[in-house]
Amino acid sequence: MNRQILALTWLLLMTTTGARADAIDDHIEAEMARQQIPGLALLIMNGDSPPQLKGYGFANLEHQVPVTADTVFQSGSLGKQFTATAVLLLAEQRKLGLDDTLDRHFKQVPEAWRTITIRQLLTHTAGLKDYGAEVPLRQELSEDELLEIMKALPIEFEPGSDWRYSNSGYVVLGILVSRVTGAHWSEFVEKSVFAPAGMTTARLISDTDIVPNRAAGYVLPDDGPLRNQDWVSATLLSTGDGALYFTLRDLMHWETALRTRKILNADSYRAWWTPVTLNDGKSRPYGFGWAVSEIDGARVIQHGGAWQGFQTYYARYVDAGLTVAVLTNVDVADPETITQATAQLILRPADQGAGAPADVPPAAR
Repeated sequence: MNRQILALTWLLLMTTTGARADAIDDHIEAEMARQQIPGLALLIMNGDSPPQLKGYGFANLEHQVPVTADTVFQSGSLGKQFTATAVLLLAEQRKLGLDDTLDRHFKQVPEAWRTITIRQLLTHTAGLKDYGAEVPLRQELSEDELLEIMKALPIEFEPGSDWRYSNSGYVVLGILVSRVTGAHWSEFVEKSVFAPAGMTTARLISDTDIVPNRAAGYVLPDDGPLRNQDWVSATLLSTGDGALYFTLRDLMHWETALRTRKILNADSYRAWWTPVTLNDGKSRPYGFGWAVSEIDGARVIQHGGAWQGFQTYYARYVDAGLTVAVLTNVDVADPETITQATAQLILRPADQGAGAPADVPPAAR
């Protein structure tokens, strides 16, 4: 589908779904056209008001399937918060300690791993290089083989001395959960996190399973045209750094669980959302799978994700009691900007824009 046809599709959708006067709808539709986003799902949970779950555009362009609250998107790095939840639950069960070094749970580790702690993996302060070409996109690997690749990655700084976003750390954390529980990390997450939270359709990604309401992911190269997401091996669709499916309705239940503190104990929540302190006493705005920062003096807990033609963002404006999540199905989308602007339309409707928070981790895998 070329760019002209895609633009006509958006125009047809807006015409057939009727004109919308609401400022948020106008904003979303304008951004979809500007950013060339085929489909978008929006969650708004504002105080005690009923949750708003809205779909815009198409989950699948080839079949003209509209996005709904039950459309299944890929998480990208939004999945990290669920891996972190699993680790915290295991810590509560005393099956591991956050300050355990990796040699307590893995055999024959590199010397550098003997000083890296689980907490440092969670907070991206371990110094473990972010993997790239070291993990082949189209080769099937066991968790043991994947772990050996992680062990061979260089350590880029002394553990705890700096902060650098690393998907590798969460790959290792996923394998750690598998080792501790005796089953794949995703099974523990489904049983201990998704089920009690009421997230009935959240699960591990699978290209081969029949997944009702699954959205297609799209990529839009600079020279066009729009095309389907690239194929990767099942290995890259099963790691703890961001390999989950979920719907807007799943995230609504997740947010409810967060607000009611349903999954973890009070100490775990406090640790989860506390900015990490480095060896020199300085802090960085990141907890466990969440960026923790401020906008205009108000606390915001947030994260983004990007993988296989999907871009996602989830922001919790804690002091205002507002949560906004945006899920999209094209790699060029900027859901962070849409999320921030949507929040400002709610919090400060007289303002027509707001700056993005400083020093927030990228919406990486």
